[in-house]
Amino acid sequence: MARIFSGIQPSGELHIGNYLGAVKNWVALQHEQESFFCIVNYHAITVPYTPEELRRRTREMAISLLASGLDPARAAIFVQSDVPEHTELAWIFNTITPLGELERQVQFKDKSSKQEQVMAGLLNYPVLQAADILLYRADIVPVGEDQVQHLELSRVVARNWNARFSPDAPYFPEPQPRLTPTRRIVGLDGQAKMSKSLGNTISLLDPPTVVWDKLRPAVTDPARLRKTDPGEPERCKTIYQLHRAFSPAAVVAEVETKCRGAQWGCIECKQVLHEHLTAELAPIQERAAVLAAEPERVDALLADGAHRARAVARETMTTVRDRMGLA
Repeated sequence: MARIFSGIQPSGELHIGNYLGAVKNWVALQHEQESFFCIVNYHAITVPYTPEELRRRTREMAISLLASGLDPARAAIFVQSDVPEHTELAWIFNTITPLGELERQVQFKDKSSKQEQVMAGLLNYPVLQAADILLYRADIVPVGEDQVQHLELSRVVARNWNARFSPDAPYFPEPQPRLTPTRRIVGLDGQAKMSKSLGNTISLLDPPTVVWDKLRPAVTDPARLRKTDPGEPERCKTIYQLHRAFSPAAVVAEVETKCRGAQWGCIECKQVLHEHLTAELAPIQERAAVLAAEPERVDALLADGAHRARAVARETMTTVRDRMGLA
């Protein structure tokens, strides 16, 4: 059975961009492959934060992941800092990763250009990401399009280490991407990718009234100025895309017909989306409420996931230390 690994930063509650772009796919994959899903809190400390905030966001993310359908009986769900082998392997990989490989990473160029003082952690972020993946010798990594370059670096790191310390029989696999079916979710502003920091998304735990308050002003087909104007669903980057994600196929077909024929205005289209979106979120919200009331249970599930992850991590590091002369 192939092994998969994927991680998510503890940004607090999941939003529908995270859900469609990653987590919904994880829920399906956990039934097909041996799965490790990690809340990567070491990655989260590359930006300013408070300890209390990080603890709160980590717990909220765990609740959201479990409520969304990740099953601890099928997948190891854990917090990165509970498995110290992640950072040990990251340091080792720092010693075999060329500086030029890190400096050409698109995300580093973008983020460093916006900071007065660039910390080394931002540069080394993809090395830690490589360690996250290769620690479990993962074959497949479900990722969004924006992470494909980082995953390519993971393959470079695996290749470099194998060439030096395991040339006869490569120990680390070169992980392959599994792009999610919904690869990029445009925000409610119709411009940028959905992001909690930009305020252009919907939380999985937003009540129906809040969901509607966010959907109602969302950008639609910019060429459709009046209700009587025929529309083009593909120009409605957000609402039509969300229909395709949350509405049944028959409803999506109806949206296309009534939009192009000016039989529905944008408000009617959004009202139908609201109905199907909130219907899918309702059971997630119910499960999240139960989990939030049982923090000890959440902690126990994460501890069990970390225990299972450490069993694999220790095995990897025993081999790595031996082959590198560190043991």
